[in-house]
Amino acid sequence: MTAWSCLVTGAGGFLGQRIIQLLMQEEGPGQGLQSTRLLLEACIQASVPVFIYTSSVAVAAPNSYKEIIQNGHEEEHHGTTWTAPYPYSKKLAEKAVLAANGSTLKNGGTLWTCSLRPMYIYGEGSPVLSHLVVETLRNNGILRGVGKHSEVNPVYVGNVAWAHILASRSLRDPKKAASIGGQFYYISDDTPHQSYDDLNYNLTKKWGFQPDSRQSLPLSLMYWLAFLLEAMSVFLSPIYKYQPPFDRYLLTLTNSVYTFSYKKAQRDLGYKSLNTWEEAKEKTVEWIGSLVEKHK
Repeated sequence: MTAWSCLVTGAGGFLGQRIIQLLMQEEGPGQGLQSTRLLLEACIQASVPVFIYTSSVAVAAPNSYKEIIQNGHEEEHHGTTWTAPYPYSKKLAEKAVLAANGSTLKNGGTLWTCSLRPMYIYGEGSPVLSHLVVETLRNNGILRGVGKHSEVNPVYVGNVAWAHILASRSLRDPKKAASIGGQFYYISDDTPHQSYDDLNYNLTKKWGFQPDSRQSLPLSLMYWLAFLLEAMSVFLSPIYKYQPPFDRYLLTLTNSVYTFSYKKAQRDLGYKSLNTWEEAKEKTVEWIGSLVEKHK
């Protein structure tokens, strides 16, 4: 394979660092790695032939905590209806990236694009888990409940990074690019389906963390309380910037049943997990142990 260059935006982040590590093991990409912003028009002007967008399952679901999606797939055409900044911006960006597929580059070549939609990502370096550890230590080892009503299929960060490598290989393959370009793929792995609360407990129980045994408010009541807090925020906005502690989107995200299959990525990209659930759990648990030692 001839040498090729790759620019990774967000390369200093949780997932970006893993993509860099795997890229360095590839045959060729020894140059051009930066963390920076890359616009689609810049790709066209610079004749960059491949653009892979890291999207999120949030562009698809959940729209309601009453909705149930189990082993969803790309042909079902799920789409978020939320206008919250994260899912909305991801949705718009993904749409732009996929629409740009097939654009003519300045050198006469073709721009091939695709989008990857990972589930909730866990693993070493996770800012969410890092915050959870610090918060739980301050709470005498009691884990704050965030989503006991949920059922999700989290994905290990190393496996998401691997999916990016495989997508890059496929879009650079003249035999595959035309069929993969313009497509999106859900990225999960063999991590067991579980609630967010169960995942947090499974990853931290070795270090003595315990779930909160107190009774929580009914989800429907929490939802209406979130609505009132959001209304208060709007009402006070002319004189005071009030940030509610939670909102309806966050409650829905963390208390819904939504799992997705990676069979399309397996079929088109040759994707399969680099790390098993047991391997991913062991690595994450040991990393969490280092955080506990650091902050206790």
